[in-house]
Amino acid sequence: MAQSIVTKDKFGVPIEDANGTGAGIMMPKLKYRFRVSFHAPFGGETRSTTLTQNVQSVGRPAVAYAEQEIHSYNSIVYLQGKHSWSPIDIVVRDDISNSVSKAIGAQVQRQVNHFQQTTTASANDFKFGVSVQVLDGTASNAPTEEWFLEGCFLTNVAYGDHDYSAAEAQQITLTLRFDNALQFGADGPLNGGFGDNNILGLVTSLLG
Repeated sequence: MAQSIVTKDKFGVPIEDANGTGAGIMMPKLKYRFRVSFHAPFGGETRSTTLTQNVQSVGRPAVAYAEQEIHSYNSIVYLQGKHSWSPIDIVVRDDISNSVSKAIGAQVQRQVNHFQQTTTASANDFKFGVSVQVLDGTASNAPTEEWFLEGCFLTNVAYGDHDYSAAEAQQITLTLRFDNALQFGADGPLNGGFGDNNILGLVTSLLG
């Protein structure tokens, strides 16, 4: 008798759905279930799995819209102006074999050759893509959400510090500026339409 009693729909904010019952609490996305992929030509590599395996944390995109004022007789009307995406930080662990430092150093050199003191003729020669995927904790490789950041480049690389009193892992903080961000869910785009409901297929097509 007791096994047939269900009270989970009584948790959460009291609301009623079409059936006149409560909605309960939806499973939230958990911060630690994620994967970050760096796409070509980051550091001159086709795909950098070294950084993916050593990511510690990553920020989520934030977009802001500029306000434009239109002055009239007695009032001001506000219009939406151009938008801008804020930079994000990605923190990675620096491994003992220097694989992470080598991959990051290669990208730094692609942006500016510090030995020759030269740069590339076009930004497309060093810009890269980044995917930030939300996972569900199962063995499935399919993400439940993905942010694809397009036209990325490094604006700051902080190699951390050394400290005789500390024992934690050495970390490198990467600050990324990007041109655009697209958000996808498991069943298709969340902030735009492409006519394709497959996340991996969409990102593959964007990467060319």
